[in-house]
Amino acid sequence: MKFISWNIDSLNAALTSDSARAVLSREVIETIIVLDPEVIAIQETKLSAKGPTKKHIEILNEKFPEYNVVWNSSHEPARKSYAGTMFLYKNHLTPDISFPEIGAPSTMDAEGRILTLEFEKFYLTQVYTPNSGNELVRLKERQLWDEKYAAYLTSLDNKKLVLATGDFNVAHQEIDLAHPDRNHLSAGFTDEERQGFTNLLASGFTDTFRYLHGEVTGKYSWWNQRVRTSKQNNSGWRIDYWLVSDRGADKVVASEMIDSGVRQDHTPLLLEINLDD
Repeated sequence: MKFISWNIDSLNAALTSDSARAVLSREVIETIIVLDPEVIAIQETKLSAKGPTKKHIEILNEKFPEYNVVWNSSHEPARKSYAGTMFLYKNHLTPDISFPEIGAPSTMDAEGRILTLEFEKFYLTQVYTPNSGNELVRLKERQLWDEKYAAYLTSLDNKKLVLATGDFNVAHQEIDLAHPDRNHLSAGFTDEERQGFTNLLASGFTDTFRYLHGEVTGKYSWWNQRVRTSKQNNSGWRIDYWLVSDRGADKVVASEMIDSGVRQDHTPLLLEINLDD
């Protein structure tokens, strides 16, 4: 089976805006369409609590006619049109859908950050992990999130194989970003966040990219769009992942970044896995 995950940074902008960046986003969407995955996981949809508008649904149905759509959007008491996740899955699939709350701090459980599909042999769950924020104002809450999320994944793993994807907002190792020396106190590369991810993997999960590619360097999933030359210089971070239960690591066929051209910010990730065994 083939799966794709992408932090789109505003579904509305990608589908309806005329900006130069939106045009680039739609080119990425066309690339995803050609790849024809069974499931597409989308983070940071930034939709209202009501989810996609009628116009959004029309465009999605036009571009992805063979897919069903399900979403989890931010709702009160959380900020409006914030965070959010979405799955598009082939309409021959019949997963059970859940909108997990993990006992996260503050308003995090209301921010639409986790969405899970349950299939006969496996779970497919996506996450948009909270950012620790400017000056690390949300770091302590982020640490608690990491603990709660790891416990949630473990609870799934105790039942059946887990595929977990999304924007985890952490570069795990120094080889996962271009400039580790200047970012040890930056959100996404603090010792605390890196340890949280280490703990998650130690609880029974494999980083599929590293499993297949070893310690290859210069491979990233995010480039700061506020720095004009970040992608030209490949000054990026690898903060998006496909994880799999350890016992399923040998089923992974491919785990890689999809070329998003000159568009900065996040690039989609592809996972191919043999789940027939």
